Amino acid sequence: MSETARLMDGSALARRIVEQAAERAADLTRQTGTSPCLATVLVGDDPASVTYVRMKRARCEKAGIRSRHIALPAATTTAELVDTITALSHDPDVHGILLQHPAGPHIDERAAFEAIAPEKDVDGVTCHSFAAMSFGLDGFASCTPGGILRLLDHYDVDLAGKHAVVVGRSAILGKPVGMLLLARNATVTYCHSRTTDLASITKEADVLVAAVGRPRFLHGEHLKPGAVVIDAGSNPGNIGDVDFDSARTRASLITPVPGGVGPMTIATLLTQTVDAATAQLRAV
Repeated sequence: MSETARLMDGSALARRIVEQAAERAADLTRQTGTSPCLATVLVGDDPASVTYVRMKRARCEKAGIRSRHIALPAATTTAELVDTITALSHDPDVHGILLQHPAGPHIDERAAFEAIAPEKDVDGVTCHSFAAMSFGLDGFASCTPGGILRLLDHYDVDLAGKHAVVVGRSAILGKPVGMLLLARNATVTYCHSRTTDLASITKEADVLVAAVGRPRFLHGEHLKPGAVVIDAGSNPGNIGDVDFDSARTRASLITPVPGGVGPMTIATLLTQTVDAATAQLRAV
């Protein structure tokens, strides 16, 4: 093991993936006369959510993907949000749908997600997509987990037989990334806020995915020497869930925050939007 971990540069890989998506989008537009279209839906004006949506729309534009933005007031009800998403699901001019979350404490997000047609669920948030990931069927991966797997592949991390520990169990990150790792023949352990003696488990991880949503929650002392560390945390101030300075002296590979998992999430979203548009337009 080197003295400090090798950085997993998600920004550089994401740029290449987005360039490939842009080439495919341009080819599809030439062949069909229609550009791929991603609809983004935002409830309220949470500053972080507004920034995320603006960034995603800008990346769409650079990749030759049209974006349609639906901004709904903070007082929007679940029923109104479901109606909006249902209409987009039935609109042949829209190929992918992204509901920016969190949508607000008064919104039943699961009901809203389930209004997204499976063929347009390019963010991989529906039960249909989770089942497809779990059973190895055709479908869209949750974007952050999908991006993590692309990053591991790029750095030639062989997952077969490895012990992967996922710290976090959210429906769009922790749970699906575990399913994707399991599909690659890793042995997967899920940990969470009620896990007893967490450090004893993380120290056994060949691959550690931190997705707990707590800044600098995991430190170098919690790691197995030579572990591959994926920090999927996104906390205020661009701080990850892993204490980078202590972890990089113990890990063999590590993702920085920012510049690691984040760019891969957006790259996966754009790729899956082009995939969705290709399937829909060629089926016409």
